[in-house]
Amino acid sequence: MERMVNPQYWVEWIFGLTKWGRQFRRDLKLLHNFTRTVIQEKKKKLLCGDAEITKRKRKALMDLLLEHHLETKSLSEEDIREEVDTFTFEGHDTTSMGISWALYLIGLHEDVQAKLHEEMDRIFGDDTERPVTTDDLKDMNYLDCVLKECQRLYPSVPMIARHATEDTKFCGYTIPKGASCTVLTYELHRDKDVFPDPERFDPDRFLPENSLNRHPYAYIPFSAGPRNCIGQRFAIMEEKTVVCHILRNYTLESLDPRDIISPAAELILRSSTPIRVKFRSRYPKESRSDGKNLLLATV
Repeated sequence: MERMVNPQYWVEWIFGLTKWGRQFRRDLKLLHNFTRTVIQEKKKKLLCGDAEITKRKRKALMDLLLEHHLETKSLSEEDIREEVDTFTFEGHDTTSMGISWALYLIGLHEDVQAKLHEEMDRIFGDDTERPVTTDDLKDMNYLDCVLKECQRLYPSVPMIARHATEDTKFCGYTIPKGASCTVLTYELHRDKDVFPDPERFDPDRFLPENSLNRHPYAYIPFSAGPRNCIGQRFAIMEEKTVVCHILRNYTLESLDPRDIISPAAELILRSSTPIRVKFRSRYPKESRSDGKNLLLATV
């Protein structure tokens, strides 16, 4: 982010002389070495005819890319590495912060949390150990609305950049071909004409009857169009699985109001201060007076 807002750092050799540039090279080397190792191990298995890979009807993305690399040579290992980097790292920070913001907002609103507990109890009863199935995830309609509202207020990616491939008219202005455009998702989701009282946390905004006439690009936490997030369905499944498992076991209480928790618009929308949430077991094994049924966590 420091490089993005400081034009002198756009010059490669100047950036390379700074502490940011040196740290960047170290981190990038670590990242690339990790993904290259993963690719090499998978490639060896393919060349050896690993039955576990070859017998699958639906193959993983890396398997398909490597097969293409081995058969047609149109993809290099570095091409594959770039795709693997995206899947390995882009789907980690975004989802973890999405879960953190969701737990925080749920912990602030007792009425919303009560409805979520009711939904969890309807699906799972008092069984806190049963694994979550895809059918369970489909039944979590209210949790779906809650997570969408969390992403409206705190989108994991607060801004999206695009390159204009042709002259484009917008609000009476012409965006020239070749220009770089930035969509501020964080602000777009606060359009009061689309979302009245936009700072209010209200999952009911995303009930089917309240979403009917909403413009498809008014809410874009995963971007939209041909460059939308390829992993958005998986990300939603991850968030639902983690959050529902927590809600099956705990009652949440967020300790700080929203005016204290200021978001920091980095590449991922983080909190500028720790998010403090108290976890209280819904099914304590014994009633204790020493507070050991409580867990204070920073999410």
